[in-house]
Amino acid sequence: MLSAAPALADDWRMVWSDEFDQPAIDPAKWGFDVDCWGGGNDERQCYTARPANAAIADGKLVITARRQRYTGPALPEAQRKAASDPRGQATREFTSARLTTRGKAAWRYGKVEVRAQLPQGQGTWPAIWMLPEKDTYGPWAASGEIDILEAVNLGVPCKTCKGGREDTILGTLHFGAKWPANVHSGDEVHAPEVLDGFHTYAIEWAPDRIVWLLDGRVFAERRSKDWWSTGSKTPGAPFDQEFHLILNLAIGGKLAETRGLGGVSRKDFPKRFAIDWVRVWQKGAKPVTAAVDRPTGKGE
Repeated sequence: MLSAAPALADDWRMVWSDEFDQPAIDPAKWGFDVDCWGGGNDERQCYTARPANAAIADGKLVITARRQRYTGPALPEAQRKAASDPRGQATREFTSARLTTRGKAAWRYGKVEVRAQLPQGQGTWPAIWMLPEKDTYGPWAASGEIDILEAVNLGVPCKTCKGGREDTILGTLHFGAKWPANVHSGDEVHAPEVLDGFHTYAIEWAPDRIVWLLDGRVFAERRSKDWWSTGSKTPGAPFDQEFHLILNLAIGGKLAETRGLGGVSRKDFPKRFAIDWVRVWQKGAKPVTAAVDRPTGKGE
């Protein structure tokens, strides 16, 4: 349920942003994950760094999922070195993009806001989320994951939705132990307004709590007593470390395909996830963290 109550005091200072007002995606701010792994969720896309899948258009970042057969790396870059076949390839029936600030900017605490328009259709899975810059407390999910916004199958027929169309959004934390002993906690709420136009999805993240907001209204909250990590006895762990931001549009996968009408509809492609801007705010005269202090490298 959405609440009009404010989350935290409104004394923020912007420490990082991208307004997407340049002609191309800024490589100093964003890198690309390039693989056909399926995100560990049996997703059906290959992620590429091609302009056909992610580009600036009309002052917005547009991530485009296309129905096209494509072959690329079978595993994410981080897993290739340890693989028996690091050059292994996989072929998928869709392409899309996953952008990340990993190695370029990461933050500990603050407000992260993304103004975006979400795609619709059975099998669509746009996400705005964060992963730890370092696995301080161990492999996923012992070091945590913050899902600012996820939505699957928006707009498809839904008997329990007020307007008759799927309109739910999710805000979730993943934590606990290394997979498969990981756990998650979050809320899923009806938000029919997200079916039309742009909306602002955000978290306000403090040492003792994380609050999720839609257009400035709270729709979920978790306190530090609600999360934990087997990798640390420190209160607040694992969400007391630096996390980087990820924007992606998946097609299919367990969450999407087991809901709604089931599977993936091949109609009405391409699908577009449009992001108007991204802004990160923190409190005080000095930010808790700033840009990651190392070379930016290159997107894949």
